[in-house]
Amino acid sequence: MKQESSTPSVAYLGPEASFTHIAATDFFGTDGLMPYRSIPDCIEAVTEGHVAYAIVPLENALEGSVPLTIDYLFHGSDLFINAELSTPIRQHLMVHPEQSESIDSLASIHSHPHALAQCHKYLQYHFRRVPLIQTSSTAAAAKYVSEHPELPIAAIGNQLAADTYGLHIAEESIHDFHFNHTRFVVLSLRKETLSYEGAGIPKTTLMIKLPEDDQPGMLHQILSVFSWRRLNLSKIESRPLKTGLGNYFFIIDVAETEDHPMMKGALEELKALHCDVTSFGSYSTYLQQSPAGK
Repeated sequence: MKQESSTPSVAYLGPEASFTHIAATDFFGTDGLMPYRSIPDCIEAVTEGHVAYAIVPLENALEGSVPLTIDYLFHGSDLFINAELSTPIRQHLMVHPEQSESIDSLASIHSHPHALAQCHKYLQYHFRRVPLIQTSSTAAAAKYVSEHPELPIAAIGNQLAADTYGLHIAEESIHDFHFNHTRFVVLSLRKETLSYEGAGIPKTTLMIKLPEDDQPGMLHQILSVFSWRRLNLSKIESRPLKTGLGNYFFIIDVAETEDHPMMKGALEELKALHCDVTSFGSYSTYLQQSPAGK
């Protein structure tokens, strides 16, 4: 991304060589990147003004939404989405070089929960009885393995993590399905649209809460607001409001910008239906062509 002014500070889910780090480097370049230990830490860094932007994973094609990102973004963070980057993901099994002969007797395998789930079939077939240890990121798992050369343990992560932490790739591309992509979003305190390489697809993300006096067919009415205006919904998802069992809000991605006349009409009609609508901004979504961490 080309910047008009000085290089911005960008929080990302670290440590170095995580998939989020790769996405951040691809989007912003190498300057100004600041690793944080968790997704909430990244989001809070922007909210508190320590950095200009944060880039965090939002959804994986195999495992669905990333709950931590959604919960912290949609429960009062006051942040906006400025861009989205959909990145191909490749997962590898890696060990310390000193343990390259102990693949058949691993004591544990470490990685982010989504990475472990993305490789579920492989792990069930090859390492059914090996304990799976969850870490904050794939890079954190690789770093841990590199720091314990005496242990017969493995990590699941990307090629960059193997190179960065001096690990041996014992098995390449162990994810269960070929189409393994992750959506990363860029967040800030401002409503703005950041550009990337190529032509982006416009999108607006809305959070919709139903009226307190919820009537039968209310969700159908909400969807009709977009349907008759021929506004395409690329995603609709329900999430707990955290106010009681059975109380939900809806996350809706609309393939259009906020300032489009039809979108303005849709937002007005939703308010007329007494829905509580929050927009997280209009932005462009881009597809990165080369696999992350090949």
